Amino acid sequence: MSATPEARTTGAAARAVERPGSAPPRRLGLALAVIATAQLMVVLDATIVNVALPRIQGALGFSDSNLEWIVNAYALTFGGLLLLGGRAGDLLGRRRVFITGILLFSVASLLGGFATDQAWLLTARAVQGVGGALAAPTALSLIAVTFPEGPPRNRAMSVYASVSVAGAAVGLVVGGLLTTYASWRWVLFVNVPIGILVAFFAPRVLGESERRRGRFDLPGAITGTLGVGALVYGLTNAATTPDGISHWGDTKVVVSLVAAVVLLVAFAVIEMRSEHALMPMRVLRNRDRSGTYLIMLMVGTAMFGMFFFLTYFVQNVWHYSAIKSGVSYLPMVAAVLMASGMGAQLVPRIGARPMLLAGSVVGTGGLFWMSRLTEHSSYAGGMLGPSLVAGFGMGLLFVPLSLVGMSKVAEKDTGVASSLLNVGQQVGGSIGLAVLGTVGWSAVANSLRSQAASAAAAAAKTGQHLSAAKQAAAQAAMTNHALATGFSKGFLVAAGISLLGLIITIVAIRVRKEDLAGVNPMSAPS
Repeated sequence: MSATPEARTTGAAARAVERPGSAPPRRLGLALAVIATAQLMVVLDATIVNVALPRIQGALGFSDSNLEWIVNAYALTFGGLLLLGGRAGDLLGRRRVFITGILLFSVASLLGGFATDQAWLLTARAVQGVGGALAAPTALSLIAVTFPEGPPRNRAMSVYASVSVAGAAVGLVVGGLLTTYASWRWVLFVNVPIGILVAFFAPRVLGESERRRGRFDLPGAITGTLGVGALVYGLTNAATTPDGISHWGDTKVVVSLVAAVVLLVAFAVIEMRSEHALMPMRVLRNRDRSGTYLIMLMVGTAMFGMFFFLTYFVQNVWHYSAIKSGVSYLPMVAAVLMASGMGAQLVPRIGARPMLLAGSVVGTGGLFWMSRLTEHSSYAGGMLGPSLVAGFGMGLLFVPLSLVGMSKVAEKDTGVASSLLNVGQQVGGSIGLAVLGTVGWSAVANSLRSQAASAAAAAAKTGQHLSAAKQAAAQAAMTNHALATGFSKGFLVAAGISLLGLIITIVAIRVRKEDLAGVNPMSAPS
């Protein structure tokens, strides 16, 4: 006779407490604080540096074309090494790899803050990405093995999901404050004291997983890392630029994307045959889990595209300062936090599937509403409402996505499962910036050409010529209208991608609420 869900929950909780070196119950709150702080630091760094780019360019002499590498150097190593970081935690011990990643991230941040030339800073950013790739997947897997399934893990996932989504907006606020009132170097220095505190408390409140026999899948590591890295690089460089020039046909983009396809196919073949696979195929055999990774890809695509367009819009059309544009996201952050808390409470009662359906519908509605934004809109009348709705929808999604993605994963594979969630979000962000950027900037360029042609025809017909001041005002008005028109199309595409996530939920997700409570992750089948 099988044990009841309540009995299994109690047993899982007892075993989690009894494992040697695990955190005692009274320290679960501090354990969550350590994990969430580490995740916030890694996520925040993706946007906090963006605000400081103009100051960095002036200080170190970056050209416009090389400036993007301050972002790309981090994104490439972070995205490319996530799978390896997750597997390293499974084999070498999650707490050990987690602390190593945090310390590496902190040291790289310190060195980057002292950079006096471009190569120095880019190297530091790449090493930051390595540290992030070690810390991020092990942070999520530490939640899975530290907190017993049921309400404790749901609450932990709620906090983790909130900082994962809100971190991007918080980065804009903090980056604006530090850049304005201190120095661009402090967007890197700020990680150091945080990292030291996390590394100090981690061994005191987090239990260590046992080291497992096995060896690293070197062929899989090489093909997987290079494949994801090539995909991120190709997509990052493919997007149409603000001047309307498409780069999808550029040699470096085509070569990168073709190489990514070849390497990832080779990676899949290697993983199906390897005894010590970097990404065991058993992790993907669960239909709900695979569907969750695809939905996370859609969410990452829509979310990163939304943040990019909104930030550019409020700074270049409404002329918000870096600080004001960051503060404008705070209501959205509040909506994410509220929805994540609700998700943690509702998943045990109604299950993950209804939450995923509701979150997809609400998020899609918010993005569609955002596509109505124009250059004449106000913050209260044009941006506040849709950003609240979109943020609430995303907040409803992240908790059930994290829970389903980690549900019934054998303890030895939690690092891989968590790294796949991170890969989905990271690659999704690259896709969002490439595809949505192409749609948006192409529409901007077409609108400018159309308006210029209309203005020239009107001037020729009337024979009147505007003064220099009026010409400048007319050009500014045309530019603002073109940006609003192009970004509107970008938001529509983001809404379509979010809708695709809804379709995947309907087709693929069949998880029951009983599957997310009372299952012992130490013995559950994959």
